[in-house]
Amino acid sequence: MTPDVTPAALLFDMDGTLIDSMPLHDRSWAVWHAELGLPFDDAGFFAATAGRTNLEILRDLFPTRDETALERLADRKEAIYREIALRELGLIAGARAVLAQARERGLKLAICTAAPPANIALACERFGLGELVDTITSPADGLRGKPHPDIFLEAARRLGVEPARCLVFEDAPLGVEAAQRGGMAAVALTTTLPADAFAGFPNVVATIADFIDYSLPHSLPNSLDPETSHA
Repeated sequence: MTPDVTPAALLFDMDGTLIDSMPLHDRSWAVWHAELGLPFDDAGFFAATAGRTNLEILRDLFPTRDETALERLADRKEAIYREIALRELGLIAGARAVLAQARERGLKLAICTAAPPANIALACERFGLGELVDTITSPADGLRGKPHPDIFLEAARRLGVEPARCLVFEDAPLGVEAAQRGGMAAVALTTTLPADAFAGFPNVVATIADFIDYSLPHSLPNSLDPETSHA
């Protein structure tokens, strides 16, 4: 039997994990679809796209449009989101406390998000998140979005921590899949989807509604097999 390992770093998704933004993103996508006269399946859209970059999403929606047109469409969606977020964005319950608990334990911290830079900046300015973690990784660093493990693996590299000693916090199946593909255990948050959305992921060590009353584990299973190619 492979012995458990001691966690050394916590890697947090941002939207729906540290900040209560997913309802705001849902509303902004709904407005965006309406502006374009497109139908919108709220639950299906989230399940298929959460964790992916806007350009990855829009390439699937509009395969014949060029990158400039797609970037304009993405910019409009995020402008709608930020208009709402400036008024209504909050933290997931207990998020600040779990970050403080991790610091007291001497753990390293990262935010690993598919959000564009302006959205990251908004959250950091509103809640001081940038001062609470050691690094932030995103597709703006030239990394692929989830379910590719790139964002998590780059955070582990920057923190100088082996992937097996990283614990990922995610609210989306694609994010949990990315953690699995990176050889990392994960905690699934049911802030947007129910617990059964994460069934079948062998790397999920806990499922929680928020961070209230959550205690960080002192060990992680060391039996995950990361992708050899990280493809």
